[in-house]
Amino acid sequence: MNQSIAAGLRPAYVFPDNDMNLPNSLTILRIFFVPLLVVVLLTRQPNWEFWGLPIHFEVWGVLILLMAAATDVMDGYIARKRHEITTLGILLDPIADKLLISAAFISLVQMGLVPAWMVVIIIGREFIVVGLRDIAVSEGLIIPASALGKTKMILQVMAGCAVILTANHPALRLLGITLLWLVVLSAIASAVHYFQMFWGQIDLRVEQRRRNVLVVEREEKPQDVLTR
Repeated sequence: MNQSIAAGLRPAYVFPDNDMNLPNSLTILRIFFVPLLVVVLLTRQPNWEFWGLPIHFEVWGVLILLMAAATDVMDGYIARKRHEITTLGILLDPIADKLLISAAFISLVQMGLVPAWMVVIIIGREFIVVGLRDIAVSEGLIIPASALGKTKMILQVMAGCAVILTANHPALRLLGITLLWLVVLSAIASAVHYFQMFWGQIDLRVEQRRRNVLVVEREEKPQDVLTR
């Protein structure tokens, strides 16, 4: 969702003088959820009871993750509806997403609930995409977000919630592992698809430059002949 905002960006919709609007405030709130989620998961606190109903740390962890994911949906929707897409929002939004997902899955590795190699693939994909996007931006290119990327984000939140609950509910272990495999597969597939889009645009840009060089060389040759 955040990437789709950046992909559909046009200069007329950027308002750098109004960076601290509601969508950006929601993005910043999502960043503040990150340390809160880590503390809850790694300390396994709080464990309270309300009206005799036990609400342990895994429930709080799921609620925090879902609230953070909700801000991700809301900030993009509000930014598009109000035409409040700003440079700050474009920069912070993907950072907030990656911080949230990375913090959640690294914490789950520390808790012994997720295999480390799966998290390496999930987070590694994010680094690859960020690197390719930076190269594309330096070339003046915009690579749109794919449906695979959006699906991956949804699966990550679902898998994170399911695995967090397995801390005190082992019966959900199979569901959590299944969702983790879907996240890994979608991460690989979306990375491959993103690279294909990136390479296609870069290849076109290189070919265009070659043609421009050939045109310039052809224009300069007659002048070289006259000066001899």
